[in-house]
Amino acid sequence: MTHIPVMTKEVLENLNLKAGSFVLDCTLGTAGHALEILKRIGPHGRYIGTDRDGESLSVAQDRLKDFAGQCHFEQTDFRDFDVVLNKLGIREVDAILLDVGISSYQIDNPQRGFSLRSDGPLDMRMDKNSYISAYDLVNSLSEKEIASILKNFGEERWHHRIASFLVRERSKNPIASTGDLSRVVLRAIPRGAGKQKIHPATRTFQAFRIAVNRELEALEVALDKSINYLKVGGRTCVISFHSLEDRIAKEKFKEFSQKGLGRIITKTPLRPSDEENAVNSRARSARLRVIERTK
Repeated sequence: MTHIPVMTKEVLENLNLKAGSFVLDCTLGTAGHALEILKRIGPHGRYIGTDRDGESLSVAQDRLKDFAGQCHFEQTDFRDFDVVLNKLGIREVDAILLDVGISSYQIDNPQRGFSLRSDGPLDMRMDKNSYISAYDLVNSLSEKEIASILKNFGEERWHHRIASFLVRERSKNPIASTGDLSRVVLRAIPRGAGKQKIHPATRTFQAFRIAVNRELEALEVALDKSINYLKVGGRTCVISFHSLEDRIAKEKFKEFSQKGLGRIITKTPLRPSDEENAVNSRARSARLRVIERTK
C-alpha cells in the first residue's frame, strides 16, 4: 500500500510556506508531505529531510529526484536534526515538520514486524541497524518491566495480566512473531472485557513499538531543540497519532508560550476532515498542533 500523507492541506496552510522558504522535515517517510512542500516553496526554496528508516529514505529520494538540487537527505533519528543542520552550517529555518506516526509503508511490510494483522518477525525497529527489537523486549524483560511498558506507553488496562501471560508463554517457547504476540494478548484479555473499537492487541503493539524506538523521549528532545532553530515568525507543526505524543506537543508548546518564545496557533489540535477520513481510515486518529516563534 502506498502511504497517504495525513492532513497535507492543513500542514501546508499552517507551516505558512512561501516561495523560497527553508523547510526542515524531521520525519521524511516516503515523501508524501515533501512533494507538496517542495511545490509550494518553489525552485529557490530549500528542503532538509531526515528519517530513521533507511528503506523509506531510499523511496523518498527516488520520488524527489526532480528536486534533488534543492534537497539534502540524511538517515538519522529526528532528535538529532540539530547535528545535521550544524554540519551544513544552517542556524535557522522557516518551518519544521514532525509527523510522528508510523507509515503505511512500514505497517504493510510484514517483515518489519509492525502489523498485528500480518504475521512476521517480532521486530518493530524503525532503524534496522538498531540493536534492540521487540523480540528482545518481549522475551527478556521481567514481568514488572513489561507491565510498565504496556501501562505507560500503551495505556493498556490489562497490563499486568498481559505481562503475566507473556512471561508464562515464553517460558515454554520464545514469542518470535507478531502472530505469537497477538495470540497471547487475545488469550490474556478477559472475555467479559467488552467490545473494543480497535483490535485488542493494538495498545500492546503500540507500547512495544514506542519502547523499541524510544519515540516519546525522541519527541521531547526534538521539540526542545526545535524552537531554537526557527526564525522569528517561523512555525513548527507536529502531527501525532495517540494521546501520549499529543500531550508532549501540547505541554512543550505551552512551555514555549509561557517563556515568551512562541505563540500557539492551535488552541485545540486540528483533526482530519470527514472527507479525508473517508478516503484514508488511518488519518482518523491524527492531531495537528502548531506554534510560531515570536522572539
